[in-house]
Amino acid sequence: MIEENQQHKILLVEDDASLASMVADFLRQRNYAVTIEGRGDAAVDRIRSENPDVVILDITLPGLDGISVCRAVRNDYHGTIFILTARGDEVDEVVSLEVGADDYMAKPVRPRALLARLQMHLRKHTTPDPARENQELTAGSLMIDPSRRVVEISGEQVRLTTAEFDLLYLLAESAGQPISRNDIYERIHGMRYDGLDRSIDLRISRLRKKLGDDPADPQRIKSVRGVGYMLSIER
Repeated sequence: MIEENQQHKILLVEDDASLASMVADFLRQRNYAVTIEGRGDAAVDRIRSENPDVVILDITLPGLDGISVCRAVRNDYHGTIFILTARGDEVDEVVSLEVGADDYMAKPVRPRALLARLQMHLRKHTTPDPARENQELTAGSLMIDPSRRVVEISGEQVRLTTAEFDLLYLLAESAGQPISRNDIYERIHGMRYDGLDRSIDLRISRLRKKLGDDPADPQRIKSVRGVGYMLSIER
């Protein structure tokens, strides 16, 4: 657990020196400890050795691209990974979530929007709800243990990213009842849904795959037409 008053460590992996300096200065002024790395291959080693609270990854990097960096460290690194994508590039957005990024943001970077996302993700680790922290949830053969952040299906552990776990736990809290896309978005991102962002749909798709759901006829996480999504209590 990250201590609430601790200065959070951020590794910014960006080869555009002026952009990196601008973002780093903005975050440092708000008491974040930011270090900059300009190469993707070097970033892999630094993520593993320094274990920052947050990694902000550009996609286009010398040495190793950001998608490959995320893929290389995701199984061992349990902090938050942001990927910076090209504006409107849906392929980058989809692939970012598929390789385990917790969030993405389109360039050009808007520092205040980035800060809001960072604060929202870090808040989940610094201000847990005591009533929920140790409340194990089950839905059919699915078991979710928030104290250990472990998910099991019939006793077999399923590896999820931080964002995937948070989304699944949110659905499990209301298992058997549909939750609107708007409500999910506000709980996950800490802001109102703009009607365009597909990150929730992409995470649902990835969750279904990891939970063994048939994408053509999902039975564990069901789509509720005109509403949103529902975690079934029957499987």
